[in-house]
Amino acid sequence: QVQLVESGGGLVQAGGSLRLSCAASGRTFSTYAMGWFRQVPGKEREFVATISRSGDPTFYAVSVKGRFTISRDNSKNTVYLQMNSLKSEDTAVYSCAAGAAVAALSAGRAGYWGQGTQVTVSS
Repeated sequence: QVQLVESGGGLVQAGGSLRLSCAASGRTFSTYAMGWFRQVPGKEREFVATISRSGDPTFYAVSVKGRFTISRDNSKNTVYLQMNSLKSEDTAVYSCAAGAAVAALSAGRAGYWGQGTQVTVSS
């Protein structure tokens, strides 16, 4: 069983930055691929970024590539999402997820999900 708790969301102006964190419980964090997804009310959940168990490779949605960076610290059981050059269309609830394999996780097949943290970008 893995519990995921996100933090770091908030309100930011367009062009600004935020760093999201996702802390995982348990001793098996390093055995999971991790990812970030986002969802806007009325729309399907959208893939943002994933990272393998070791931290390399990483994968990004086209819409965030070059602006967002996913990373992990296995010693702290934490995965991060650094978001730069934020746009109003990045406004969403961001959730982290854990899965057995990065390819499956990138397709949304996760074993565990966090509750999410709201990110609002004002234009």
